[in-house]
Amino acid sequence: MNNQVKEVVITGPDGKLVGKYKKGQSLNPPVALILHPHPLYGGTMNNPIVLELFNIFDDLGFSTFRFNFRGVGKSEGKFDNGLGELADAAAGLDWIQRQNPNANQCWVAGFSFGALLCMQLLMRRPEITRFVSISPQPNLYDFNFLAPCPASGIIIQGKKDELVPLEDTNRLAQKLQSQKNIVIDYEEISGANHFYDNEIHKLNKIVSSYVERELNSRYR
Repeated sequence: MNNQVKEVVITGPDGKLVGKYKKGQSLNPPVALILHPHPLYGGTMNNPIVLELFNIFDDLGFSTFRFNFRGVGKSEGKFDNGLGELADAAAGLDWIQRQNPNANQCWVAGFSFGALLCMQLLMRRPEITRFVSISPQPNLYDFNFLAPCPASGIIIQGKKDELVPLEDTNRLAQKLQSQKNIVIDYEEISGANHFYDNEIHKLNKIVSSYVERELNSRYR
């Protein structure tokens, strides 16, 4: 069986998008799409947290896909202030679903700007089972579109985040936690800045245990 990470080129709304894909080894693996941070601030699919997320989902048996948004790396097109990038994310989800037509779960995860897009994608795609939102920056972006939030998920924030006030993310989590029919986990990591420097092991532990728990709970 070939279980290598493959470079793939998919057709996006504004040209080719280049990504990395690894197929899960079970018969019908769940799928996970990972979205990277802001392209204008150095965000790419090789960001350390994006790689960490990719590896977590891979280790838990998912078919996993990460890619560069338009204008990043070898992906064609140019930055489009989030609108085009959301369309790119939808194209990425379409692609991984075509590779795994019988997947029983569909997860999206994102870091920073990617966290915003992962939560926007929820509103467009009712088949999304769960989300993982890391440092979503509600101080910069309006999350009022999550009314109601259609899927359960986890929000993670570093307590020493220099870009996002802790109370802003806390408020977002509380607002979502008050909504019916979904469950939002919220975790703060002490000592972690926005990029989780020296704290990625704590991030890994939280995300891994959340994904594993939710994956298993759906089979009980």
